[in-house]
Amino acid sequence: MIILSKPEIGDEEIAAVVEVYRSGMLASGERVRSFEAAFAQAVGSSHAVAVGSGTAALHVGLMASGVGPGDEVIVPSFTFAATANAVRMAGAQPVFADIDGHDFTIHADSIKKVLTEKTRAVMPVHLYGQPAPMAEIMSLGDEAGIDVIEDAAQAHMATTDGKIAGSIGRFGAFSFYPTKNMTTGEGGMITTSDPHLAEQAERLRNQGMAERYNHKIVGLNERMTEAEGAVGLIQLSKLSAWNDRRREIAALYGEHLDPRLGLPFERDDAYHVYHQYTLAPADRAAVIEVLEKAEIGHGIYYPKNTHEQDPYVGPDYDLPVTEELGRRVVSIPVRPGLTDGEVEFIIETLNGVFD
Repeated sequence: MIILSKPEIGDEEIAAVVEVYRSGMLASGERVRSFEAAFAQAVGSSHAVAVGSGTAALHVGLMASGVGPGDEVIVPSFTFAATANAVRMAGAQPVFADIDGHDFTIHADSIKKVLTEKTRAVMPVHLYGQPAPMAEIMSLGDEAGIDVIEDAAQAHMATTDGKIAGSIGRFGAFSFYPTKNMTTGEGGMITTSDPHLAEQAERLRNQGMAERYNHKIVGLNERMTEAEGAVGLIQLSKLSAWNDRRREIAALYGEHLDPRLGLPFERDDAYHVYHQYTLAPADRAAVIEVLEKAEIGHGIYYPKNTHEQDPYVGPDYDLPVTEELGRRVVSIPVRPGLTDGEVEFIIETLNGVFD
């Protein structure tokens, strides 16, 4: 069986966790602060605030930026529900924009269609590892007087126009879930060059405390643990090589897979890090049948679009591209641990769909 995805955990990570547990210092401390500093430097932001998950990064970041009741935040439906959930948890209303059929992200044109007087922010998702076209979205944000927030949960060190995802908008939110391009087990990170937002986020994740038992605001418990911070430092040092391997595999797919499979598109301005390699064939069922027969792992991201989920069903959304691609997409293995032989087997198997 060729597995779709699994975390790349080596002896260094295991030893780091053992060291933390033997130290007895388990809560957030020096290792987390070192990870924050290293991640901020890697992304190109002035600040990084480590939290308990990617969803927490979105939620805490939204709260720290002042988004709340009465506000609307424009998001894609074609993504994991955490994007819209974080908006709701902050007390605001998610408004869904359609995506571009080539790169699976929202663009300025789709955002303009759903702008209202209540729009406080737009949150593009850098889906599958490819950043949304941030130059045009930032220009629109400036024109409309709204914040741009980056959901970079799947886009560790991806770039657009030479700028690293998570360093462009008012803040970026990353996930370190086990299947991401790098992991801490769980965990997330807020990146920003806004010192006030960073300070608010630091307090919000730590029960609103400025210092121990001095609560300045109402907050949450969304701290990252020392073990996660220790693993994050090691994973970050390996990320570039892993991303290079993902891109190498994607290039082999792009060169050898039959275009009728609906191969993904990489924009000229983007550096795609291929968290997922996602096909959009006309007949998804036929592709899945071939993959399953060959015992090749696959996934549908996501089986139901967010606007089709129970908490968001209601208005008549105009999302034709989202709904069409939701019926077609299927992702195949692109993890860095794949061997060349496995990649060749996947290519041969998929091209057999058309035999």
